[in-house]
Amino acid sequence: MKKVKYKEYELPVTYDVDVLVVGGGPAGIGAALGAARNGAKTLVIEQFNCMGGVAGAGGHGHISKYDEQGTGRRIVGGIAYEVACELVKQNFGHMNSHGVWFEVEGLKKILEEMFEKAGVQFLYHTFFCDTIVEDGVATGAVIQNKTGRQVVKAKRIIDCTGDGDVAFKAGCKYEVGRKKDQKCQPVTLMFTIGGVDWPTVEKWRTDYQMKGVWEEAQRNGDMRPFQKTVMGFWWTPTRPDQVGVNFTHIIYIDSTKAEDLTAATVEGRKQAWECIPVFRKYVKGMENCYMVSTPNTVGIRESRRIIGEYVLNEDDVKGEREFEDNICYGSFFVDIHCIDGAGMDHTVWRPGKGFKYHIPYRVLLPLGIENLMTAGRCVSCTHIALGSIRVMVPCIGMGEAAGTASAMSIKQKISPREINVGKLQSQLRKQGCIISEKDIVAK
Repeated sequence: MKKVKYKEYELPVTYDVDVLVVGGGPAGIGAALGAARNGAKTLVIEQFNCMGGVAGAGGHGHISKYDEQGTGRRIVGGIAYEVACELVKQNFGHMNSHGVWFEVEGLKKILEEMFEKAGVQFLYHTFFCDTIVEDGVATGAVIQNKTGRQVVKAKRIIDCTGDGDVAFKAGCKYEVGRKKDQKCQPVTLMFTIGGVDWPTVEKWRTDYQMKGVWEEAQRNGDMRPFQKTVMGFWWTPTRPDQVGVNFTHIIYIDSTKAEDLTAATVEGRKQAWECIPVFRKYVKGMENCYMVSTPNTVGIRESRRIIGEYVLNEDDVKGEREFEDNICYGSFFVDIHCIDGAGMDHTVWRPGKGFKYHIPYRVLLPLGIENLMTAGRCVSCTHIALGSIRVMVPCIGMGEAAGTASAMSIKQKISPREINVGKLQSQLRKQGCIISEKDIVAK
């Protein structure tokens, strides 16, 4: 690549905080509130104009999974459950034991209220540029926004970027995608439609995936074969004629490249618009549907996974392994969308009744650097294990643990790696988190 020499200059330090959270998605929500509520001066930087990540800027109006597979017992508490309850309380959605369906704009409002109440500082329209590392310790970050390029000094940094940008810039080891070729799961651009008679749709459709509908549309030349199964219709009675659609499917995207993100957005929007006449023609109850909106960003399922003190693997997940340093539960099936084409991947795995597993604290601790933690889909795990732990509820849980641990370690003047996990678990329980069998809430 051709390079151009540019002038050297010093950068101003505009913030000096205890905890810097990079990224305001599900993991960032948990991390910021977990840190601030435990007394840490906390700053979040977020590239979009709202918190929530894929649930906010990504338009994904559904958060799950709160329950143990097939039993209805709630295995998730803390901030993840608090957000769901607040959405229902403020009449922005509805909830059952599985998850919460909600109005995206309502979530944005609620998260800002929660941040302001907790004293979390945040900057929108701000990009992370680089990690400042001194003698193996992360001490700050270079950021960029309309004000200019500047430095944030921090005692702890929590990488909630999804792509592991902070850890990557710090030189941490990582893996990408599936082992044989580093290809990642496809991305999706959510979209919202209006003019829907939802009770009629529900009564008419005979199966969740509606494969027959898409096959017929493709046979008739009304739809390109980019997808063959609906991934979700997100509906809430608070917006009775609107439905969020999880359906577009764009393969071979590297979310760490601007060119790929641009191409994915353009293709995703094309697919979304192509769906409207298909819905009108083939789905009873959608005859009068119309496009309401597409979101600010595509939803990314997979990119970098930062190698930590422990790599959570598929045997841990499928075997429902318990860990002494557990910080939260996961219970989602191994959800891997087809990497090479439409539909679901052959590596999908669906569990039996009672399925749940532990997520250990060690996956949040990148090797080779101090005072930097990860949370969310960039934590230390395998490609297959990521298919389960990448969903929003465990991401919030991992974030809350990272934020809480960061604040505790600052008070104790030790690194997050040195923290007493038993004391961390006790504090998480005080915050309403569910750590072990004795904490689980009956149906």
